[in-house]
Amino acid sequence: MKKYLFLLAFCALTTASAQPPAPQTRWTIANDHAIRWTVDGSRLPHNDHVEMSGEQISARLHYGVESDGRFTLTRTLVWPMLRMLPNDTFGGLTRDFSQNFLDAVRIDGKALAAEQVEYLRLDGLLTVVSRYGDIEVTRCLFPSPARAAFCEQYTLRNTGPTTVAVELNPVRDEVRTDADAGVEGSYTLIAATDFVRSRTLRLAPGETCVFGASVRGLKTPEVELPLDISAERAQREAFVAEVCGNLSLESPEPVLNTMFALAKVRAAESVFRTRGGLLHAPGGVYYAAIWCNDQAEYVNPFFPQLGYDKGNESALNSFLHFARYMNPEYRHIPWSVIAEGYDAFGLFDRGDAAMLAYGAGRYALQMGDTRTAEALWPLIEWTLEYCRRKLNEHGVVASEADELEKRFPAGDANLCTSSLYYDALRSAAWLAEQTGRPQRLADEYRRRAETLRENIERFFGATVEGYATYRYYEGNDILRSWICIPLVTDIFERREATVAALLSPRLWTENGMLTAAGSDTFWDRTTLYALRGIYAAGFREEATERLRFYSQTRLLGEHVPYAVEAWPEGDQRHLSAESGLYCRIVTEGMFGFRPTGFRSFTLTPQLPDAWNQMALRRMYACAERPYDIVVKRAGKKLHIRIERDGSCIRKYTADNGTTIRIEL
Repeated sequence: MKKYLFLLAFCALTTASAQPPAPQTRWTIANDHAIRWTVDGSRLPHNDHVEMSGEQISARLHYGVESDGRFTLTRTLVWPMLRMLPNDTFGGLTRDFSQNFLDAVRIDGKALAAEQVEYLRLDGLLTVVSRYGDIEVTRCLFPSPARAAFCEQYTLRNTGPTTVAVELNPVRDEVRTDADAGVEGSYTLIAATDFVRSRTLRLAPGETCVFGASVRGLKTPEVELPLDISAERAQREAFVAEVCGNLSLESPEPVLNTMFALAKVRAAESVFRTRGGLLHAPGGVYYAAIWCNDQAEYVNPFFPQLGYDKGNESALNSFLHFARYMNPEYRHIPWSVIAEGYDAFGLFDRGDAAMLAYGAGRYALQMGDTRTAEALWPLIEWTLEYCRRKLNEHGVVASEADELEKRFPAGDANLCTSSLYYDALRSAAWLAEQTGRPQRLADEYRRRAETLRENIERFFGATVEGYATYRYYEGNDILRSWICIPLVTDIFERREATVAALLSPRLWTENGMLTAAGSDTFWDRTTLYALRGIYAAGFREEATERLRFYSQTRLLGEHVPYAVEAWPEGDQRHLSAESGLYCRIVTEGMFGFRPTGFRSFTLTPQLPDAWNQMALRRMYACAERPYDIVVKRAGKKLHIRIERDGSCIRKYTADNGTTIRIEL
């Protein structure tokens, strides 16, 4: 008991010493899924980049406001299904476009000049409102939901006292790519306004006019069909509304609610319609391809919670693509399937089988569907057997590297792979029972899991830099951020010291967690996993404080509004699966959701002390129809209600941080 109290005090001391200062913000919350930057002339110039995607295109927008108030924009557009040679991981056609479609406009015979940006808004679309004298111009930028086009809509409003003549002249730039450089020959790229003839109209005070523009990619001999920009915008807004309307977080903190809403958008939008079916992709520079970590481990288990049909279909497709590489010799599965599913890449074993088993088991349980589970069972069984065969003399899983692919040392056996295998064995036991397999199989998986848990403690448990936590691999003598992984897989033997180490100045910084103590590299995925694990370990106050700081920085700071990949590598790209991990901090950390069957799950609510209530509305996992999870404080207890259609269908009373089991 004295040792436990000492560890708690030590954790509190190191946590307090690592508390970062309040983050500087540039943006404000506009509504539950929108942020706004009101440009007041200070802290300029400012430049940023954001990614947004549709089924056939992804756009990395490099935008900014200059010191003189002008808006700048370069569109880096990627057409993942316009394949270039070599047809590899990076084979999607990518081009930069800097066209200013407002060059098409003349007001009383003069070009627009002396722009002053008033505000920008991000809500799944990028809206920019500027003033050119008496003319207010609103740009709305967004990807087409289903077509290979990036769309832009321009609204001009006369705010002056007199009628003006607005002259609109068509803009069209067309490029044909080198036929020898494309998998399917030459592609045509067209940047154009949506009108083809010049026209002049009279704009009275208060009146508006609207026109559209797009950048499109076409295969040869694909026909250039008309594109209704207003209809495309309506479809994009409908997608955002659908995603934000499901699995919504209600908490007393608008920053968390809004970041959660926008994270759902980023996680869900990056689903591409490829020759290999719907496939989620990370984004950044990685398209029409899937990974055992980004897709199988990070985002696929989130889609059943969101109830997003395209996401669920993409998840199943990704698992089945990886299943094609099962083999009787139990050689390692490639870590990525690329080129729309027609090739694969993976030079060595990163622990990918454990990632696949972990993600597929959780996904199948949450889908709650026997056919899905049966389709995935061969992959789950094979990957579990692969991991069993890789157990070393210490009873932990050997692999040549981890997901960082030798960027940082991981030894011959790392903590992450064994922890994921442990979690996968537990899911597989429940799944075996749900699909009517012999009880002895479920019992065997549970026996293996408990043995592995003991081996993880014996082999990885260590004092590192004064913390009685884990060494990441044999010989590791500095703190590593992935020591958080046992916490998210319900391994809590070293929770106090592990949380203290994670929150110490050796790992925690203003940008979240360093990959290794003493480095300057951070990958958001470890910060997101750590926050989820700190909640799961019962340190809700420490987790909420760090989640609040992280969310305010990412949502309202200098680079917004999503979780990022890494720094310095990748320039903090908005890779999409990290946004899925952000959402899982809430669902699996704060609410403690864990699937245990097709219609059963556990909850371990961690209601922060300053909150009286929190809720997840329209959760889809482990159910035929969506339901709400509502947690309210009642004195020293929590009241937990499962509601559907406004009626309570299950209710419980428990201590804060206590696990309850729920059957629907």
